[in-house]
Amino acid sequence: MGVRSFDENGHERRVRVAVGRLLAWPLRIVLSLALILHLLVLGLMSLGWNLVAMVLYPLLPRARGLALGRTGVARVYGSFWTLAAWTGMLRIDSSVLDVLREERGLIVVANHPSMLDALILVARLPRSACIMKAELMRNVFLGAGARLAGYIRNDSARGMIRLAVEDLKQGGQLIIFPEGTRTTQPPVNPFRPGVTLIAKLAQVPIQTVFIDTDSPYLGKGWPIWRLPPLPVVFKVRLGERFAPQKDSDALLAELEHYIAAGVKPPCPPAP
Repeated sequence: MGVRSFDENGHERRVRVAVGRLLAWPLRIVLSLALILHLLVLGLMSLGWNLVAMVLYPLLPRARGLALGRTGVARVYGSFWTLAAWTGMLRIDSSVLDVLREERGLIVVANHPSMLDALILVARLPRSACIMKAELMRNVFLGAGARLAGYIRNDSARGMIRLAVEDLKQGGQLIIFPEGTRTTQPPVNPFRPGVTLIAKLAQVPIQTVFIDTDSPYLGKGWPIWRLPPLPVVFKVRLGERFAPQKDSDALLAELEHYIAAGVKPPCPPAP
């Protein structure tokens, strides 16, 4: 009798699990669509600002346009993070960056686990510029806003370094991901040269930043429609600050070692 009772309970448990999994699929589909909708809203917000920037770019003096362009980008992305947190989809804790907001002549260097990393940083740093792929300057969702904000193209290494140094000497901030792309070789990809040379020529410090996340969402190879555990959490930590050095190659190696040691182990994708 005892054996029969165990079997029946086991059978009932298997049925409940099967029913639970069956009912979970519609919920996953709804949540996936909701997350994609959030990204569509982000795209529409970015497009709206770029249409405004397209009108303002030829009308404003460069200094005025640059300040307004960077503030506009920060507010657009900041509004998106507020919306995403309110709906419970994404949770961003980047308040530690506020101490850097008004600092002039600073390079901010971070690891790069997600497609959203730059958006997280510029939302809190309205003085900052990014180095962008040249083709993105022609992107309808990004190009006009990036030109108004004085973001820096990477199609010419010499031109990129010159523009970055000029911007920093004029009191700007520069956000750089030295890995060059999202992390594929944890803890970080090998660093590309440039950031420490820019610091040396501009004579500005490098502030390290760590971006932690509990999810591989929008990391390299993550499909946009694939649902991660929700909410997706991002947390920003400030690291050490490095002074520029004459030997920029040695400083680059030191910087890579420091950030690699400080990055928290990535979460593996769900099976």
